[in-house]
Amino acid sequence: MAVRAVKSEQYLDAPFSKWPLLPDHEDDAVFPPPPPPPSDKQPTWTQTAAGTHVDVTRRIFCNRSLNMRSISAIGFDLDYTLAQYRPETFEVLAHTETVKKLISNLGYPKVLSQWKFDWRYMTRGLIIDKKRGNVLKVDKHKYVKIAYHGFQKMDRDERLATYNTSNMRFSFDEPEFAMIDTLFSLAEAHLFMQLVELQDAQPGLIPPGKDFFTMYRDVRAAVDLCHRDGSIKQQVAADPGRFVHTDLRLVPMLRDLRAAGKKLFICTNSQWDYTHVLMNYLLSGKVGKDRTDEWLEYFDVVFTGCGKPGFFQAPKPIYEVQTATGLLVNTDGGTPMAAIGEEQTQTPAEGGSSAQPVEVAPGGKARVFQAGTYLDLHKMLAITSGAQVLYIGDHIYSDVLLSKKTLGWRTMLVIPELETEIRILLQNTGITQELLQLREQREILDDAIEHLEWEEAWATAAATGNGALPDTGRREREEKLRRLQGERDDIKDRHKDLLDQHHKRHHAVWGQLTKSGYANSQFAHQLERFACVYTSHVSNLTFYSPYKTHRARYNIMSHESERNLITAL
Repeated sequence: MAVRAVKSEQYLDAPFSKWPLLPDHEDDAVFPPPPPPPSDKQPTWTQTAAGTHVDVTRRIFCNRSLNMRSISAIGFDLDYTLAQYRPETFEVLAHTETVKKLISNLGYPKVLSQWKFDWRYMTRGLIIDKKRGNVLKVDKHKYVKIAYHGFQKMDRDERLATYNTSNMRFSFDEPEFAMIDTLFSLAEAHLFMQLVELQDAQPGLIPPGKDFFTMYRDVRAAVDLCHRDGSIKQQVAADPGRFVHTDLRLVPMLRDLRAAGKKLFICTNSQWDYTHVLMNYLLSGKVGKDRTDEWLEYFDVVFTGCGKPGFFQAPKPIYEVQTATGLLVNTDGGTPMAAIGEEQTQTPAEGGSSAQPVEVAPGGKARVFQAGTYLDLHKMLAITSGAQVLYIGDHIYSDVLLSKKTLGWRTMLVIPELETEIRILLQNTGITQELLQLREQREILDDAIEHLEWEEAWATAAATGNGALPDTGRREREEKLRRLQGERDDIKDRHKDLLDQHHKRHHAVWGQLTKSGYANSQFAHQLERFACVYTSHVSNLTFYSPYKTHRARYNIMSHESERNLITAL
């Protein structure tokens, strides 16, 4: 990788905080969009007659058929699932606090404090190449379509030579690569790009012995420090309305699901104190000293500090949380363990977990635990098969992939950005149709050109024979070939320009979330594989019957496509 020279003064004066806003968005636009407020134009399922249309931006999309009648327990992640953060405040806070840790704890220069973070710049589904200091957009075939070194776009030849024509086939897995598969990762990815720029421009400012890989490791260490000392979450707790969107459909959603006989649980990596703050704000609008534990009435059990994805794999000790004090009580798989001198009131059960079933009477409150494992959860909710559980989260790996592959849980992925993508697609259906038409026209021209080239090859071979007559049609073929090649080149250029316009309407740098070029992106590929259903906001469940069967669309292979069959007829 050739190092791009950047003048230090230019770098310090323009810390890469300016870039084009997303098309069709105002300066104060929020991306991803917040949960929609209740509206008479889109009533909940219980308020509508049978067959009522659900707005496409509120729909639940199905990859694998899901019969909600077979689901007895529904679980929710907290961050970016029940609680959707305001990126213009929360992600900026995360960037600022991470920079502070890099300076104060890891020896990075104070100039970092001058940097600004444009929360619109990054997007989910990208891959960080820690070793080379690059950020990549990859399609489902692991073809790198877009690559940036820092904030400098790699040209086609450099990108192909590095990733697509090398002798090594990249898997894009850890430890050399990192996936930006949650909105939580946007700030740290942007900060890594800034550090790459600084390393290229002024390597003397970076602590000695640091390469791109160790700089990324330092960024991750700084993020972990922020979580451990509470520097981010304390500010959120002090003013949750500044950092978290409200979603007025959450309470009706939870009530309807419980009324349908579903057991509800939370499974979050956040600790009890932070979970308590957010759930009070989300379900009752209570903050500060007004907070209560009434929100626990909506759930059967709450697991905090789960340590996902480990929660779905290795057994861990489980502690019960005393909600009034936040203190932890030792348990034997959920059964409180008596202290010395006190009588044991419950007898632990035998098996993989000694947890006891939990029963929450009407008006009762869920018990709260910390850590533990899925075995404890299954025992508490009387789950006998993973297929009885629907788990809803925002993180493909920690929430969806392992819970589905390891436990057989049914899964829903929450993608707030999906709402914006759908709206842009609806506004630009003409572009999509023209792109398809241009591909068809190019196929026709390719075939005509290949026929002429074949005729020319035969004519040339025949002309070399003894006594061969002059080829009187050569000039005509050559002129026709040049004309067709020119038309094909024009169509190719038009297709390229139009596809580029299409992607820029979604995101000025990275394009459409679910596409890379005209192929599905790596993010979309994982979404299709591991999420049974997906939607823009968790509260979209209110628009559907809690007994509904979500049916996957009919899978069409290339040879089954309607266009191919019509052509054959």
